[in-house]
Amino acid sequence: MTRNPALSLFNDLLADLREGNLFMQIAVVAACLGVAWVIARWWQGRQEEGAGRLRDASARLAFPISAMVLVGVALLALKPIIHVNLLKIALPLLGSLALVRSVVFVLRQAFPKATWLTAWERVIAACVWGWLALYITDLAPDVIDAMESVQFALGKQKLNLWMIVHGAITVFLTVVVALWVAGVIERKLMRVDHIDSSLRIVGVRVAKALLAVAALLTSFSLVGIDMTALSVFTGALGVGLGLGLQKIASNYVSGFIILLDRSIRIGNFVQIGNDTGEVTQITTRYTVLRHPGGAEFIVPNETLIASTVQNQTFSDKRLRLATTIGVAYDSDLERVSKLMVDAARATPRVLADPAPRAFLVAFADSAINLELGFWIADPEEGRGNVLSDVNFAVWRAFRENGVTIPFPQRDVHIRDAAPVGPQA
Repeated sequence: MTRNPALSLFNDLLADLREGNLFMQIAVVAACLGVAWVIARWWQGRQEEGAGRLRDASARLAFPISAMVLVGVALLALKPIIHVNLLKIALPLLGSLALVRSVVFVLRQAFPKATWLTAWERVIAACVWGWLALYITDLAPDVIDAMESVQFALGKQKLNLWMIVHGAITVFLTVVVALWVAGVIERKLMRVDHIDSSLRIVGVRVAKALLAVAALLTSFSLVGIDMTALSVFTGALGVGLGLGLQKIASNYVSGFIILLDRSIRIGNFVQIGNDTGEVTQITTRYTVLRHPGGAEFIVPNETLIASTVQNQTFSDKRLRLATTIGVAYDSDLERVSKLMVDAARATPRVLADPAPRAFLVAFADSAINLELGFWIADPEEGRGNVLSDVNFAVWRAFRENGVTIPFPQRDVHIRDAAPVGPQA
């Protein structure tokens, strides 16, 4: 007759209770947990001056790891003297607690802005504790055998339920570790100031893609899935990219080209058609332009490659602006030009070098048109506001000095004509 493992475990604990060993084991476990709590608090106090990630890891792992070590030492020391069945249960429980906290910590590092981790933390903990219960009661082999009996075929590949569950867990863990490593690489690269920001972004995204692919291939190999089983999928993916996804693929390729050749960089002030703004984000599929008025334009990367882009801060952030003003024909043009230049110089954002200059551009019907050109060094702060400031300054200078800005006028002369027809 086969002995029930769970019943055997319960009988062992009951025997320890009758012999008085169970209370001693409970005291030992409680002492180990207390000492582990003190060690964890001491370790956290030492890490208060360190980085935030180190403090978080200490808070999560210091207690279960130190408790697991202490329980393991107590188990080895007491095993020759008394029964240690409770310690044998406590050791894997603490190990599973450390495993759950480690997985959640890695997930939080890989997805720092994810809000779904709170719910998934409970799911992960439930899965680990459930499997641990099967392991302690020696029911895990029976569950595995039952899952392996559910078999089906996928082409030439023979699969079973246990292989799928095992594969999903393996893929999940390897991808999470890969993303965590990619996050570490991203933080390291973003701190390197002597490398251009575009190259750093390219390095981060290439590292994430390579690590994710390597994690998937490694997990498939660990599970035992033949890589040739993916040939149909890769072929279909290639056909899809060639037919229906060519625009998406073009945008991704264009994104890498933009990041590599650095023709457009974060912080540039560009104009694409009627859309003007500062480049605030460059992804592998689109680029975000922020207008000085607050609006944001999402431009596909293919548009930036295939069309003409006016990059006003490509090699020099300085930008020339101009305003045209008409004055009366009887005005002293030299004096008027000096007033316009002085008004521009008095505006805070206008550069002194190159200096503002006034040009006579046309003899119009009602006025002489003069153009005032000046330079600014911060186009990302807006152009309309500084043009308005310069126009107000010129208007005040003209009003104080009696310079007239004419408006179109028409003189209509009515001539008396001799009467015609019967009235004559």
